[in-house]
Amino acid sequence: MIQVTLPDGSQRAYPGPVTVAEVASSIGAGLAKAALAGKVDGKVVDTAHLIEHDSRVSIVTAKDPDGLDVIRHSTAHLLAYAVKELFPDAQVTIGPVIENGFYYDFAYKRPFTPEDLAAIERRMADLAAKDEPVTRRVLPRDEAVAHFKGLGEQYKAEIISNIPSGEDVSLYREGGFEDLCRGPHVPSTGKLKHFKLMKVAGAYWRGDHRNEMLQRIYGTAWSTKEELQQYLTMLEEAEKRDHRRLGRELDLFHIDDHAPGVVFWHPKGWTVWQEVEQYMRRVYRDNGYQEVKGPQLLDKTLWEKTGHWDKYRENMFTTESEKRDYALKPMNCPGHILIYKQGVKSYRDLPLRYGEFGQCHRNEPTGGLHGIMRVRGFTQDDGHIFCTEDHILGECTAFTALLQKVYRDFGFTEVIYKVATRPEKRIGSDESWDKAEHALKESLRASDCEFEIAPGDGAFYGPKIEYTLKDAIGRQWQCGTMQVDFSMPERLDAEYVGEDGNRHRPVMLHRAIVGSMERFLGILVEQHAGALPAWLAPVQVAVLNITDAQADYAREVGKTLLNQGLRVELDLRNEKITYKIREHSLQKLPYILVVGDKEKAAGAASVRARGNKDLGVMAVEEFVRIIARNIADKT
Repeated sequence: MIQVTLPDGSQRAYPGPVTVAEVASSIGAGLAKAALAGKVDGKVVDTAHLIEHDSRVSIVTAKDPDGLDVIRHSTAHLLAYAVKELFPDAQVTIGPVIENGFYYDFAYKRPFTPEDLAAIERRMADLAAKDEPVTRRVLPRDEAVAHFKGLGEQYKAEIISNIPSGEDVSLYREGGFEDLCRGPHVPSTGKLKHFKLMKVAGAYWRGDHRNEMLQRIYGTAWSTKEELQQYLTMLEEAEKRDHRRLGRELDLFHIDDHAPGVVFWHPKGWTVWQEVEQYMRRVYRDNGYQEVKGPQLLDKTLWEKTGHWDKYRENMFTTESEKRDYALKPMNCPGHILIYKQGVKSYRDLPLRYGEFGQCHRNEPTGGLHGIMRVRGFTQDDGHIFCTEDHILGECTAFTALLQKVYRDFGFTEVIYKVATRPEKRIGSDESWDKAEHALKESLRASDCEFEIAPGDGAFYGPKIEYTLKDAIGRQWQCGTMQVDFSMPERLDAEYVGEDGNRHRPVMLHRAIVGSMERFLGILVEQHAGALPAWLAPVQVAVLNITDAQADYAREVGKTLLNQGLRVELDLRNEKITYKIREHSLQKLPYILVVGDKEKAAGAASVRARGNKDLGVMAVEEFVRIIARNIADKT
């Protein structure tokens, strides 16, 4: 007898080995029809998988996260099937699941066109409608190599030849197409209904630029038509909010081939940067941080001591002078320890908090660069807290509350919290890890934060909290972090004199709220679709005259606003007022003031708020009170 334990704890007995599909059928016809795969003792398997011993079993449907992965994996194979049907000379390579979808790489004699993509998608729909069964077979490695060579699939043959000799490999067939894969897959192509091909891009074979260029077709697949439509709508909205496009249209910044991965900030963009930096500077000041500034160029020997030279060398920019090797710093932490070590520190000095807007450089691959979101030169709102183990809980609790306030001020109200715990390979005693992990969890509980555990995802030197914010269209951005570090103070010999008169190692807390300033500004631009709140807007108000007769009065109004500390733009051009209003509206200004003869006579202005809202005619002093309140409230 085979005993199967279901998720609700109930058990079912079967006279002999039983497939996942048969278990589903024994529970109910509805579940059998919905089954995409199974989970046997924690492992996701095909519905045809044979259960041969007592096991814990659950049926995976489209409602489960595992089910969505199976759908996407199977849709990648459906894509390859359709390509081979339409372009028999194309060779298939690899096709994994990625976030929100999948891709498949192909070798073909000419570039795929948008028309090809549409034809491939139609053929995928036709093949899915046939509801062909998806079946699995196993071959010895050498037999599988010969099989794919016989099909002319040289890339597949090469992949399999890298598998150790003597091992078996699994193949999946649907209709006339067979592919190498570990699985699992849906039981038949009819389960694949809600997908769309998105784009074609270039990709090197095995990710190596020395190899030939392949064509990568990206697609997305979902459990329901509604989910697919929601995702496509989100992509359309994301396109409108793309920080690269808005950066050009709003004259904020640009990227230039003369300095790949480094940002050229224009006056308006630098104004936004300064507002964010000065705001964060006040956060430092009001929460007990001392601002410091470390050098960008540091000797190789320091990076050897910290371990970065061995583990991070290929991502570091290096130089040489007078027979000494240097590296541009990829992070600020070692510099802060060197500052800490100047002079003897006592337990009375702890916790000691340093903050820096530290410019860092990392040699990111060209293909990974993305606007100002992923760059080679960036500035971090970096902070390090030197403390004892007993301080960790209090410091982390205070930091979480601070981070929440900062995110709210920037317009983010939803934060996702994750605690990454000890990895297998780590340093430090279990007692120290226990205390650090407990402190991180308790700090989130004290802040009334629900959190996930990421087992084993901590750094080798300590656990961490990851703070991920969710933007206006549901995308997630991991920005903030709080990391507990037992290692670097040890490696760089940082000490403090304890109450007992002996020397002790401090714990180092690495913390950031916005993370990379460049990336955070990109997120801000996309969050607000370029319409930054009044306190952040590079130009807060434009003053427009209707005719030349009001030019002097417009200048007076502008001067009054400037004297109140506002960022003002005067537009005295001899153009139609409707044209000028439209032009400034496209720049997403918070307010536009229009002055004509009537306003001039009354010492007032006609006020328009963003979104074409007419606030009517009001005294300039009254408008100043309104915008001052907006700025103070950060609305």
